Amino acid sequence: MNILSVKLPDVGEGVTEAELAEWNVKVGDVVKEDDVIAAVMTDKATVEIPSLYDGKITWIAGEVGDILAVGSDLVRIETDAEAVAETSTAAEPADDTPEPAPDAKAPEASPVAPVTPAAPTTLARSAPPRAEGIAPLASPSVRARARKGGIDLRQVHGTGPAGRITQQDLDTVFAQPPQPATQGGGTGRVARTGTEEIKVIGMRRKIAERMALANARIPHITVVEEVDVTGLEDLRANMNARRGDKPKLTVLPFIAAALSRAVVDHPEMNAHYMDDDGIVIRHAGVNIGMATMTDAGLVVPVLRHVESLGLFQTAAEISRLSEAARTGKAKRDELTGSTITITSLGPLGALATTPIINHPEVAILGVNKMATRPMWDGSQFVPRKMMNISASFDHRVIDGWDAAVFVQRIKTLLETPALIFMEE
Repeated sequence: MNILSVKLPDVGEGVTEAELAEWNVKVGDVVKEDDVIAAVMTDKATVEIPSLYDGKITWIAGEVGDILAVGSDLVRIETDAEAVAETSTAAEPADDTPEPAPDAKAPEASPVAPVTPAAPTTLARSAPPRAEGIAPLASPSVRARARKGGIDLRQVHGTGPAGRITQQDLDTVFAQPPQPATQGGGTGRVARTGTEEIKVIGMRRKIAERMALANARIPHITVVEEVDVTGLEDLRANMNARRGDKPKLTVLPFIAAALSRAVVDHPEMNAHYMDDDGIVIRHAGVNIGMATMTDAGLVVPVLRHVESLGLFQTAAEISRLSEAARTGKAKRDELTGSTITITSLGPLGALATTPIINHPEVAILGVNKMATRPMWDGSQFVPRKMMNISASFDHRVIDGWDAAVFVQRIKTLLETPALIFMEE
């Protein structure tokens, strides 16, 4: 028998690391060659990794959410396969998890039976709780036991080295008689205590990284404008009534068409600012990122070359890309390459938003909810369908005046939709 490694392969050009998104095996499982053993995520694409050998899993690299370097060991397999010098190991690897420092004040606690969650408990401490924002030091087993028992580790005084919370510290807490929270006025209402730790992994981690990058590097300026879309809605209703077997038109194809038309007059908006190099790259083609909410978080599939599409073609492509994104079937090239982005919360949208730019783009258009409002026409109030648009710009390369002029151009196109289709 040999112990052979399956390494994390190169999963994309220029990619040096990937996040563990899913394990399909555990230690002790028997696998066959080409069985999928794990899935890893890079950017917003997920790649399945197959086994290279038949055999039994003896070691796995980490937990879901861990970041692994390309070329590092993913799993190790006990196999009859012929040893390969650069991938085999002489013996089963030892556990890489570092042991906690010895507790000088108490011997190691004996195994503890599962704890049934108790009523909220006031925790006795020999020292005040650690400062706000300072994470408690504790091993995974201590954390798991505390969660099961409804104990907030931030309120537990650790007696181990550097304030580490030990199993004996939890024994002390659980030994105290439970003290139910005060009930007010005989209502039967009880104060809820405890916290829940949720690891930020997968798509949510990627979203967090992108948002932090955009917020840290781009000074945003946001312009909000009110748009009368009564005429556009009348046109949309008329076209839908005559569409036959064509896809139903929402407002988004019209907004995409207006945006594509507006950047003809304002090419500086359809651009990338490569701030590391000090270069602005203006794009001839209009590739619009369509921010789409999925169960895993916000995904931005790309509607390519909108300038070459008709309204019904745009509607069909938006529908196809949104479905691919929501079901996790969007391909890598369908999630990259946008030159400007549209984001919309649909009917749940607010009166106004402050969209965050998709780095390295320089502009993003936010679509807010539509509502019928009384508007003064010069002699009386009349009902009109109104919608606010919120556009954010990279103030390093887009001046406030240019941003305002661009938003006014989009407003004009949406309020007079025939202009969208006129070639000037």
